[in-house]
Amino acid sequence: MGSIHLKNIRIYAYHGCLTEEGQIGSDYIVNIWVKANLKGAAVSDELNDTVDYVQLQQIVKDEMAVRSKLLEHVAKRIVDSVFQKIELVDEVKVTVAKLNPPIGGDVAEVSVTLKQKR
Repeated sequence: MGSIHLKNIRIYAYHGCLTEEGQIGSDYIVNIWVKANLKGAAVSDELNDTVDYVQLQQIVKDEMAVRSKLLEHVAKRIVDSVFQKIELVDEVKVTVAKLNPPIGGDVAEVSVTLKQKR
């Protein structure tokens, strides 16, 4: 077993319950960690024997482009898409963080983390 972690993927998106959030948008940071059997890739040195981190990043980008009211919903879509598109993955952990959320205080970020096993 092994893991692959994409750290601090910066994305501009339009999530939130407020109408303004859907129009103005804001900055997000996504972290994704996947667990998979990487033994074959360690021996073969072949991309098709591992989890392609370019594909992981594309999944995050695609799901972040679909507007949602809740970060929980976005994170769940990312998890579901990883399991649907990458058979080698056994477990996914994803954190979606909204930077400078409009919550009436000096808060650097608010984040949601979901973790799921296949």
